[in-house]
Amino acid sequence: MRIRRVVTGHAGGRSVFASDAEIDPATVALLPGAEFHRLWGADQPPVVPTDGTPPGQPTYFPPPGGCRFGFFTLPPSGAAPLAPAPDVDIDRALTEAEAALPGLLAHMEPDEPGMHTTDTVDFEVVISGELVLELDDGATKTLRPGDTVVQNGTRHRWHNPGTEPVVVAVFMVGASRG
Repeated sequence: MRIRRVVTGHAGGRSVFASDAEIDPATVALLPGAEFHRLWGADQPPVVPTDGTPPGQPTYFPPPGGCRFGFFTLPPSGAAPLAPAPDVDIDRALTEAEAALPGLLAHMEPDEPGMHTTDTVDFEVVISGELVLELDDGATKTLRPGDTVVQNGTRHRWHNPGTEPVVVAVFMVGASRG
């Protein structure tokens, strides 16, 4: 899926359209069928006016005070978490995943596929499909288009029990643990 990103900015004291482009997703062999659209982010609180140039965002998850905005797509997988195909070269796939989604794998639990915890507050909206959010104690909620989640740094994983890919819009804000 391609996502169109329109960005506004300022030039000569006036509002302008700084860019209008389709953004290709990051895909990795470790998560076949999954797509990650990194649309916008910053590692510091935003400052305006700006010319609309995307701020640096060297890692997938933001540090405290930073933010990220994007989409992720999960393919149908029944109740099982995503896993690479048997013929995937794992070392090459890990290198590919780190390049495309820097820092994401460091948050994943190898003994609990898909389970992860981040120091972020996430605002998520299901755009299409059906998604199951599972917390660390096994509690689940099924989410459908238009449903939202405010995730407060909780340990969780996602499942797509449906027959179609699920698309979720997500805005993450880096947080400190108290």
